[in-house]
Amino acid sequence: MIAGTVLSFSSCDRLHEDLQPCPQGVRLRFVYNYNMEFANAFPSQVDCLTVLFYDSDGNYVTTKTNMTASDLSDENWRMTVDLAPGNYSIIAYGGMECTESSFSFTAQPSTIRMDQLQVELNPECLTDPDERHLHDLFYGNLEVTVEQSDTEYKDYTLYMMKDTNNLRVLLQQVDGTPIDEADFDFKVVDDNTLMAWNNAVVKTRSVDYLTWARGNESPGELPDNGKEATVAWAEMSFPRLVTTNSPRLVITRKEDGHNVVDIPLNNYLLLMKGQTYANMPDQEFLDRKSRWNLFFFLRGGTWLSVEIVVDDWTVRINNTEF
Repeated sequence: MIAGTVLSFSSCDRLHEDLQPCPQGVRLRFVYNYNMEFANAFPSQVDCLTVLFYDSDGNYVTTKTNMTASDLSDENWRMTVDLAPGNYSIIAYGGMECTESSFSFTAQPSTIRMDQLQVELNPECLTDPDERHLHDLFYGNLEVTVEQSDTEYKDYTLYMMKDTNNLRVLLQQVDGTPIDEADFDFKVVDDNTLMAWNNAVVKTRSVDYLTWARGNESPGELPDNGKEATVAWAEMSFPRLVTTNSPRLVITRKEDGHNVVDIPLNNYLLLMKGQTYANMPDQEFLDRKSRWNLFFFLRGGTWLSVEIVVDDWTVRINNTEF
């Protein structure tokens, strides 16, 4: 008992200056399970981490980063941060400061208050074809408290969500008539290049998210006539979708500049909820599901009838002028 008491006081002591002070602060675990699998994908998807700390008045305290892949991919890794007693707000970003990052802070976090913090899409991601495939961005926040009486680090879990999306669009003529992606322009139009400290989308101006990849493929012969089907496809990448915005998917025929498809994107993506997730709020569904597929079946060269396949749902639209 006496030996244990001696060891206890020799490890840390608040009363004697010659002894090591007791550790105070937080030990953070990071989890990304805000996805459709409801499973933690943080170790496999987050490749760099930036964590900002603010005091109870919203003043900047410190920043901690980790760019070590071996740490972030380890389920047992924790970030340990020394903090004086008090209440703190923590904001975390995954993918922000990687070499391939597609997003930046509008101002250095150390020079502004928490409520002034904003993250914006890098301009070259809209203009440079090599930058259009956005590097994934993750966001999370947490409130923590460090007590005066704490003699060890307090454990907290910070949950994150993904702020980037990828949409794959496929076009096919039902009768097997060849279709060429080079005959069309594809884009998603939205106003979501800027996000506030709480991850809310801040409206600035509408921009066009163009394709980062496109091509033609053959899924095989059609059963009705034995013709080799040709599918045109295109992929676009863009930031967070929110129900308060009205993004559109636009497909334009180059020959005459006619928009053969111009649809409210959120409305069609939300068809993927089906009955399984019927009770899930729309915004939660848009945030959880980050990879999307839309398949347009076209009838005839005049595009008079279209069938849209959204996962396992089929929507038939006649006299199509979306």
